[in-house]
Amino acid sequence: MQLYSKDFRGLLNRRFLQNFLPIPATNQSYYDVATPDFELPDITNGRRVHLRDYRGQQPVILAFTRIFTEKQYCPLCLPHIVALNKNYHRFTDLGVEVLMLTSTDERQSQLVVRDLGLKLPLLSNPDCDVFRRYGVGQALGAPLPAQFVLDDTGKLRYKHLFSFLDTNASVETLLDQVQPWIPSVTPAAAIAAP
Repeated sequence: MQLYSKDFRGLLNRRFLQNFLPIPATNQSYYDVATPDFELPDITNGRRVHLRDYRGQQPVILAFTRIFTEKQYCPLCLPHIVALNKNYHRFTDLGVEVLMLTSTDERQSQLVVRDLGLKLPLLSNPDCDVFRRYGVGQALGAPLPAQFVLDDTGKLRYKHLFSFLDTNASVETLLDQVQPWIPSVTPAAAIAAP
């Protein structure tokens, strides 16, 4: 998969225009407070995901990502998408779900799942309402990336908002941040790479 494609078809659409003007991340979520619920289609697994269904069950990482079209990936986000997908088993082995949210529509998202061989759930949110509820910001045609760690009660325990100095929280950072919220896990053994 190339980082850039010369095929710009589908880039100029309503979603691109709605997200064109820069709006900085303004997330006002407070720690120890439940995050906004949502329901979105999981393109990877062909089901609908309700965030509330994880409450009382397991910790969740919400990974908001920036994909312009199925052919145009954000060069700062594509390596993060690939890293999360490659390490998805490290989270699920600990009983943690990783939900990746994209603003691409369902058709575009299906191509992303296929082309990147995604195993983790890719949730399609083309009207960007969940991105806005979480206050992740936007610029140049797409919402900005962000990551949120929720404990098994749905309460916010960690958030990482985009900045040019630190674009996305690394896999290791997310594993470190979710670890305290995993029941009965041995710290060093839990996050060791395979």
